[in-house]
Amino acid sequence: MTTEDRIRSYEALADKSKKTIGQLKKQIYANGTLRLVFFVTALVSIYFFAGNLPFLLLIVLATAIVFALLLKRHNALADKKESAEIQQSIAGNELQAFRHDFSAFDGALEKTDPSHPFSFDLDIFGERSVFQQINRTALSIGKEKLAGIFQHPLTDASAILEKQQAISELSKKEDFTLNFRTIGQKISFSGSGNNLSVPPVKDNALSDSFFWKAALWAIPLIYLFVIVLWFMGTISGGIFILLYIFTLGLSVIPMKKVRAVWQTFDKKSKTLYAYADLFALVESESFETSLLQKLQLTLQQTHASKAIKELSGHSRNLDVGFTLAILLLNPPLLWTTRYAIKIEQWIRKYGAETGKWFSVLAETDALISLSTFALNHPQYTYPEIAQNEFCFKGEGLGHPLIQRGKCIENDLDVSRKPFFMIVTGANMAGKSTYLRTVGVNHVLASIGAPVYAKKLTFSPGHLLTNLRTADSLVNSESYFFAELKRLKMIIDRLESGEKNLFIVLDEILKGTNSEDKQKGSLALMKRLVHLEGNGIIATHDLTLGDLEKQYPSEIKNYHFDATIQGDTLSFDYRLREGIAKNMNASFLMRKMGITE
Repeated sequence: MTTEDRIRSYEALADKSKKTIGQLKKQIYANGTLRLVFFVTALVSIYFFAGNLPFLLLIVLATAIVFALLLKRHNALADKKESAEIQQSIAGNELQAFRHDFSAFDGALEKTDPSHPFSFDLDIFGERSVFQQINRTALSIGKEKLAGIFQHPLTDASAILEKQQAISELSKKEDFTLNFRTIGQKISFSGSGNNLSVPPVKDNALSDSFFWKAALWAIPLIYLFVIVLWFMGTISGGIFILLYIFTLGLSVIPMKKVRAVWQTFDKKSKTLYAYADLFALVESESFETSLLQKLQLTLQQTHASKAIKELSGHSRNLDVGFTLAILLLNPPLLWTTRYAIKIEQWIRKYGAETGKWFSVLAETDALISLSTFALNHPQYTYPEIAQNEFCFKGEGLGHPLIQRGKCIENDLDVSRKPFFMIVTGANMAGKSTYLRTVGVNHVLASIGAPVYAKKLTFSPGHLLTNLRTADSLVNSESYFFAELKRLKMIIDRLESGEKNLFIVLDEILKGTNSEDKQKGSLALMKRLVHLEGNGIIATHDLTLGDLEKQYPSEIKNYHFDATIQGDTLSFDYRLREGIAKNMNASFLMRKMGITE
């Protein structure tokens, strides 16, 4: 499948959803009209048959039943319409993303962290970020999970392979992933939030009381007994009224505890029902890969969808008990107490499992984002995992945030240990973009996602970068000191014996004078080689290129060049072997009128 095929697929979904919405609007209007006609007909019938009590009762009963059925049909049609509207929005947002406009998706700006080993340098989070390009999560717990996946990439080869297989399988299950995103967005739009907390049942709860559990059975039986005696003429109707007043007062006694239970799931019955649909969707799907089967088994073993649906029913019934029905249902059935106890019993039975259930939803949601990324980029490849001690070797690497038609692809070969590429070049020639391209693809490879490369082979390990050090006014740190702290962290981790670190540095020691910078940079490079590090260093300092002569097996020079012809400066953004020959700072200053 090509990118053009994907675009046509989303266009077809948008058209189909639009037609479905139009049809459902007509059906909803017709259903509403039918309800109105039926209601008016019932009122007229009641007026004409007011003197015929049996027939009048039959009319009222029939009206209630038909009205309830029409209301149920209205809710079903409205639900389908909401689904179609969400799918139309999904299709529209995806088509927008193919134009490299990712504004419809959450970039998790709050996750931006300059102290993180690589995410700040590589623009993983924030506006126009890698995360924003990939994030398709429907639930807040899914977004948190996906952010965690980016913040803590895998270093175990088998775990990465397991993730690759799961993402690849989900990318072929378009109906499943679309349905998951649709139901998930219903939950997000419900306004009830995504995080369902299930607090433990406190001591001395209603479900611990023998009295209230016995009263749930005794009170309805007493009512039934009194009604029978009343019909038989054995007792007067006044007894019934006294019983009603007594039981109404009795139902108020546990109301403080009942309200505490009610507030836990207040007005969340619809959200719970949607969650049940999500659980059922995962439980019923046929999966082949081990990771997805393990996630599914967690739900199937405890029948998560059935349990959550049961909780939804209890919550809905408790909501009903706090409407006007409280005067009708509470006295004869202790309605609110009954369902508060049912919820407490549910929590005791399933409360410990809910964390696992929602963890499954969160991971599935995150995996669907990554699978959508794979689906939308059929030209990307899943990297191979190397068996040797260290390898990061790729052909045709590009940056996913650069449109494919505009992106210049380059190769990479760091396939022995220790080894560093020293990349020199003119300003704006492509050094920093190349470093970010390598770093981003390392992250994607480490989370099991496909990478922008014709071919990539790598050894799993930790990525450490220093591309964008910043002053810290809060900690009273200068730019230079912040950079030194970053470099010290890298050295410490190498000295600790940490394996397979991949180091990406841009212009070492930018915060000091040129002579000091040169001495410090040379010393640092020698230290990194001595500690058997691996990575890429970009620099304007051409003297670092002399290290290749001293360390011919450990260091190799590459460059990005600029071409100056007369009054014209041009770049081809191609990585070549050797040291850069052309620099352009003075040319650009003259060009812009800064110097003469």
